[in-house]
Amino acid sequence: MTDPITVTVLANDTDTEIEVEEGHVLREAGLDVYGAVSRYANCGGRGLCGTCGVRIREGALEPQQWHDAASDRWGYPRLSCGIRVTEPMVVELVEKVVWGQLLPD
Repeated sequence: MTDPITVTVLANDTDTEIEVEEGHVLREAGLDVYGAVSRYANCGGRGLCGTCGVRIREGALEPQQWHDAASDRWGYPRLSCGIRVTEPMVVELVEKVVWGQLLPD
């Protein structure tokens, strides 16, 4: 068994460190990645609905999933359901309004 990997979560002007087993998906690491509605109505981690978006600030692996490749190219949040934890990283939770919609800057 390997040692857990530290993931720093940025949310609401606070930094929280969580320990995640290597190879686990960020969506399953206990992060609050959904908005009010998408918490109950989402694709279940299949990478189809786009509602579990997070911003990777440090430690991001190269995008493996088509949505994450587009996100990387155009600056959208990446899907937490498609990011396996293999090294320490800093993740920013993005605020959502309806479904997976992001608030405007």
